Amino acid sequence: MKTRIIGFDLARAYAIFGMFIVNFNTVFGSHTNHIGLSGFLNLFNGNSSTLFVMLAGMGVALMTNRNDYTLEERKNIKSIITKRSLFLFVLGVVFYLWWPADILHFYGGYMHIAVLLLFLPKKYYLYAAAVAIIIFHVLLAVVPYDTGWNFETLIYTDFWTLKGFLRNTFYNGWNSIFPWIAYFLIGMYLGRLNWNDSKTPKKVLLIGSSVYLLTFLIQSFATSLTQNEDLVFYLTADYIPPFLPFILGTTSFGLIVISIFIFIGNRIGETQIAKILASTGQMTLTHYISHLILGLLILTTITGKTLSYDLLKEIPTDPIIILIFAITYFLLSCTFSYLWTKKYKNGPFEMLMRRISG
Repeated sequence: MKTRIIGFDLARAYAIFGMFIVNFNTVFGSHTNHIGLSGFLNLFNGNSSTLFVMLAGMGVALMTNRNDYTLEERKNIKSIITKRSLFLFVLGVVFYLWWPADILHFYGGYMHIAVLLLFLPKKYYLYAAAVAIIIFHVLLAVVPYDTGWNFETLIYTDFWTLKGFLRNTFYNGWNSIFPWIAYFLIGMYLGRLNWNDSKTPKKVLLIGSSVYLLTFLIQSFATSLTQNEDLVFYLTADYIPPFLPFILGTTSFGLIVISIFIFIGNRIGETQIAKILASTGQMTLTHYISHLILGLLILTTITGKTLSYDLLKEIPTDPIIILIFAITYFLLSCTFSYLWTKKYKNGPFEMLMRRISG
């Protein structure tokens, strides 16, 4: 069990590192350049966020992975998770004032809904994930996806209205509940698997690799498969909108990464470097918030730029600067995590959430 958890935390450390790259590159680099080093940085788009959500779902499932809970224990667990979901939702809405691409309030929404399914057989998590994806595609036929968006400035124009807030939260926000809760539910399904069985990560890796390869081939040869521009766009859309091919590609990538880090955790879980990385993975909430405040502010000093929507119109920062800074900031985050966990069990924001939720 110990090595399994270490592998899980290693995957979370990788996910937060990927989010460092994505967010630093989105603000200071070019998220549309798919050539050279910029192209490499943009490979993390979508994959890091989806992996982050899948691992969050796994975390909820792993903390409730027993078959003998009493009714009172189940009630208490649901209460704790509900309080945590509300904490994350409120924190995320407030944080939106600083970072409009916030994922925390969506994360809180996923958790809140997941409580309803928490103690059902794991197959229902997959059923619910499929329903979430279907609902999203039905909504596409009813509400134009670009409603509320100014994609030139990446501003959601009516977020602070009731109608706009609900639309953004449930349908066309950065990580809207439909379809993104599907990643969370798939993560819950994974958390219910028996990772002590050596066959489990192998099966997950095989399934992930097969689906990823198939999706990659379809997307790569989309223009050869059809001349219909709308269909090509559907097959190759990246992150926005999150069509089914994007969901299949990113989910399968997540399966690959999780299974690989389980293997790595089983091999090197007792080494010092693994423990340092694992401590970083256990503090993803703290590092998520800190990199979007402290990290961005430091990078503005390095680049001489000012944080504003006008950055999207400026010449992108050299991708090598962004990559080196992301790596450096991650190493500093690992150092902080290691030193912090010498005295405290949980990160600063993790401690705050637990004190509020119980």
